Amino acid sequence: MNVEVTLRAFRPADLESVLKIYPAAFPEEDLVPLVEDLAGGRDAQSFVAARENRIVGHVALTMCRLEGDGRECALLGPLAVHPEFMRQGVGSQLVRTGIDAMRQRNAAAVLVLGDPAYYGRFGFRAERTILAPYPLREEWADAWQSLWISDDRLRRPEPLVVPGPWADQSLWR
Repeated sequence: MNVEVTLRAFRPADLESVLKIYPAAFPEEDLVPLVEDLAGGRDAQSFVAARENRIVGHVALTMCRLEGDGRECALLGPLAVHPEFMRQGVGSQLVRTGIDAMRQRNAAAVLVLGDPAYYGRFGFRAERTILAPYPLREEWADAWQSLWISDDRLRRPEPLVVPGPWADQSLWR
């Protein structure tokens, strides 16, 4: 069942509402500092889902580059939906909106560190050529995923270069 929401670009006035979603959706993780950093930076593009003027979901996409050839890629995340609206298609709509925006921007690929069962529905597959900026736990190997937009895939492994907010190693462990 998909709930009807309005999807739009994030605005600075949305920050307070967005920051309330993350602790409700992820009580075990503190993603608020990352979301705040991304909201204040120029490397991220974010979208919100609103239902009757209430923000119920958020996704950020951070522009990164491949170390070797400098191509632009997007790192999808964080993504959160208020628990009252989970499993109603809001997250899927946000992911699709973000992917479409990256296609328009001509990003080479969209990357995510997340649940393969969830992101596989959008065409994401385990990524072995674009290397995460820090070593990942072995059990997370298949969680590092990509959705290639460009037909020109890498021929040899290259590290992903991430901007400041993503340089915190604890986000990758």
